[in-house]
Order: sequence, then structure tokens, then C-alpha cells
Amino acid sequence: MVGLIVLGLIVVGVVGFVIQIYNNLVQLRQRVKNAWSQVDVQLKRRYDLIPNLVNTVKGYADFEKSTLTAVVEARANATKVSINPQDLNAESMKQFQQAQGQLSGALSRLLVTVEKYPDLKA
Repeated sequence: MVGLIVLGLIVVGVVGFVIQIYNNLVQLRQRVKNAWSQVDVQLKRRYDLIPNLVNTVKGYADFEKSTLTAVVEARANATKVSINPQDLNAESMKQFQQAQGQLSGALSRLLVTVEKYPDLKA
């Protein structure tokens, strides 16, 4: 009789141990599924942000293109305006100063862009 009780306790203990192991395995499987679903969510979020990144890069490309175009145009305007020592008057001096001012402004924007190039942020 005592042997039967001991055998019953051992069987109950083994069954309880097996159930506990099974429950732990189910819990671990759920954690793995949850972790992979979080990875999936992050990847989808990352894929959704790609168009924003492309638009940002396009915006900076347009900014740099406009800055370079402004420098080229200002340079062209500055080289068109020349001061003739024989025909020196206030109007020609004013045009020359305006052209030089436009060139200086365009060059300063270009230099700021070049200096901050590694730090470009949207």
C-alpha cells in the first residue's frame, strides 16, 4: 500500500514536471513569436520611412543645385559688369557693386553648405 502511494506521488510529480516543461516551452515559443513580430513591425516602419528619406535627399539636392546655380549666375553677372577707367561714373560703380554683392552672397551660401556638408539634417 505504501509502495502504491509512493508510486502515485512519483507519477504525479513526473506528470507535473512534464506539464511545467510544456508550459515553459509554450511560453518561450510565444516570446519568440512576439520578438519576430516586433522585428517585422520595425522593418515595415523602416520601409515606410524610405520615401521620406528620398524626398529629403531630393530636397538637399535641389538646395545644393540652386546654390550652385546661384553661384554660377552671380559669377556670370559679375564678369559681365566691368569698370572702364575712362568711363567711370556712379551708375557703373553701383552696377559693379551690386554684381559683386550678389557673387559674395552666393559664395557665402556655398561655403556654408560646404562647411556643414557632413551635418546636413532635415
